[in-house]
Amino acid sequence: MLNKVSVDDINVKGQRVLVRCDFNVPLQDGKITDENRLVASLPTIKKLIADGGKVILCSHLGKPKGEAKPELSLAPVAVRLSELLGQDVKFAADPEVVGPNAKAAVAAMKDGDVVLLENTRYRIEETKNGEAFSKELASLCDVYVDDAFGTAHRAHCSNVGVTQYVKTAAVGYLMQKEIDFLGNAVNNPARPFVAILGGSKVSSKISVINNLLDKVDTLIIGGGMAYTFMKAQGGKIGTSLCEDDYLDYANDMIKKAADKGVKMLIPVDTVTADAFSNDANVKVVDAGQIDDGWMGLDIGPKTRELFANAVKDAKTVVWNGPMGVFEMPNFAAGTVAVAQALADTDAVTIIGGGDSAAAVNQLGFGDKMTHISTGGGASLEFLEGKELPGVAAATDK
Repeated sequence: MLNKVSVDDINVKGQRVLVRCDFNVPLQDGKITDENRLVASLPTIKKLIADGGKVILCSHLGKPKGEAKPELSLAPVAVRLSELLGQDVKFAADPEVVGPNAKAAVAAMKDGDVVLLENTRYRIEETKNGEAFSKELASLCDVYVDDAFGTAHRAHCSNVGVTQYVKTAAVGYLMQKEIDFLGNAVNNPARPFVAILGGSKVSSKISVINNLLDKVDTLIIGGGMAYTFMKAQGGKIGTSLCEDDYLDYANDMIKKAADKGVKMLIPVDTVTADAFSNDANVKVVDAGQIDDGWMGLDIGPKTRELFANAVKDAKTVVWNGPMGVFEMPNFAAGTVAVAQALADTDAVTIIGGGDSAAAVNQLGFGDKMTHISTGGGASLEFLEGKELPGVAAATDK
């Protein structure tokens, strides 16, 4: 069990609190096109304001790589946050992040005020976890709160370095939720525990498969990576995605599952197409029977039923990665079927970030899931059983 000091354990009245948020939002012509991450950060910010803290927010946005790129400024975020919070969020427009504007704004703060610093990645040291920038960030505050799970798998100044120079590093509500659900689901799940893995590549999920085979009762493999498993077992996969370097690995995993008594399910039929296009000709074939020149782009109807049945009696389900090319309507049925099965179960349902989170939200199942992770890469590393630097850096209870 990971037990960290949270925002509920600290009293920030009259204290300067530096909060690392995830405001890495998509911008188009200076307008925020998806504000989910801003909305998700509000409970922690509102709690600290209500407690009478002087709330200093920081985040990265995009990859400016140590340069002050105006199109990656957090200025639009300050404007939108002011509207969402119903109070002024003062923007400290320093290209060096901790500069004269930030220092003056913080010095002038009253209890309950909010200041937002400029994009932390304007500083080249941020991603290198440089000591000087960590100290500058720490110099602004008395207490530090990390609520950015999306960067928890990276050791940067604003989420790891800074914690060495503050007395208390607490976790915010978002971060706490990720630790509770993802961390503890994997380490101490209610059983039966079912994991569903999809997405295109086996190579990016190797450690996840390996770690989960030691923990789950059932492991379901769908998406593009299933074709590597099919080919490994002697099937014909046409022009489907395949990582030939991982055929032996796929067979090793099938054997490991058998040895451990873990039920491992791979697709029994496939929706194939003669081109990578929604308008392609389509036919459903048995797994491993894909015609030359055709490619598998979704799991077939029998597989949808097989996977849905496997989830029915589960108590914990973790899902990471779509079952097919869900962006194309003709190849979304598999992903929809899995989302529907999760929506219909009484299990604790946890969606790893990235594409599966996008799929669940786009398909309208978001409110039916127990927890949707806010971090793609970070949630994968949690599922791999790795210690995340951003989580490890928070103060233990």
